[in-house]
Amino acid sequence: MASKLRGFASQTHLRKTIAFPRPSDLPSIVKRLSSTSSPPFEIFREPSPLRTHRHAALLSSRSVALVPTMGALHDGHLSLVRQAASENPEVIVSIYVNPTQFGVNEDLATYPKTWESDIAQLSALNEEMKQNGLQGKITAVFAPTTGIMYPTLPPSSEIPGVGSFVTITPLASLLEGASRPVFFRGVATVCMKLFNLVQPDRVYFGQKDVQQTVVIKRMVEDFHLPIDVRIGPTTREKDGLAMSSRNVYLGARRRKVGLVLSRALKAAEEQWVKGNFKRGDILWPANALADEWAREQDEIPAKERARFEVDYISLADPNSLEEIEEIDPARGAVLSGAIKMMPVEEGQPGEDCGLGGGTGPVRLIDNIILRPR
Repeated sequence: MASKLRGFASQTHLRKTIAFPRPSDLPSIVKRLSSTSSPPFEIFREPSPLRTHRHAALLSSRSVALVPTMGALHDGHLSLVRQAASENPEVIVSIYVNPTQFGVNEDLATYPKTWESDIAQLSALNEEMKQNGLQGKITAVFAPTTGIMYPTLPPSSEIPGVGSFVTITPLASLLEGASRPVFFRGVATVCMKLFNLVQPDRVYFGQKDVQQTVVIKRMVEDFHLPIDVRIGPTTREKDGLAMSSRNVYLGARRRKVGLVLSRALKAAEEQWVKGNFKRGDILWPANALADEWAREQDEIPAKERARFEVDYISLADPNSLEEIEEIDPARGAVLSGAIKMMPVEEGQPGEDCGLGGGTGPVRLIDNIILRPR
């Protein structure tokens, strides 16, 4: 187990070196394809035709990759599809907003749904990958209804939960799980369902959701699933903000201040690079920077500021995600954090307050892998 999970620190290097000479062409291709009605892949809503599609690949000995998503696709998702297509001839992308990973007071109802744009982006990506000589391509999109994914009982977001669920403890109760107690139960359950439906040879997840990758790897190992879990590196904006479908909620004011999380984690990483191993030595710059930014926001007018709350800044073991007091250099560690950007105060006429007008909080997560030495 230890050797396998240590791999999540190195699996981000699994991507093959591929030349994409003109990534700036993708938006124009999306615009051109967004008006077409026939994407270059099949779209499945139900299990039976999906399984027929999958069986054909099995008979031809073609490996199949799955990239699970909840839609609202961005460059981070697309980078995972590229990685999958570089390692498999067939890629299936799932698009399903899973209700069981949202708590009863979370943003399920307002989660961005961008079906036409998602399909256009995937169509454009297929064309880009073909032009650049990739061996693989997207052959199908699986977009089931909730009735298909939860056929016997309505899905439950209550903490006690009624229904058939997969629970991975204690991993699911740490970090994100401490603040979002049903989240990883929902993630593990929907991924088990998708794995059973698609039966992929490999699945692809992004490192930004590092706890999710550890939970999924544990589930695959504990349930003897014949699947290889691949992890792609976090895709970031030029200023360092980790890409997320939820970033559309931020708006200009909160997006600028939301950089505090990535900056804080980088400050902590610098201590590791300098040779520090103890928890206090590594985390104090991150906590100090977050406190400084919070004070600055408190001191400026409400019409300009963007307040935030730090949920956690963590230094954890790479296998168990339990907090550690000192890093074992041979094992490395996971440096991660979460903040909640508070609703916009005194929004101004014409101000970009993000999707929803800045009325709700936005949760941001990020992490850095401190690699073994």
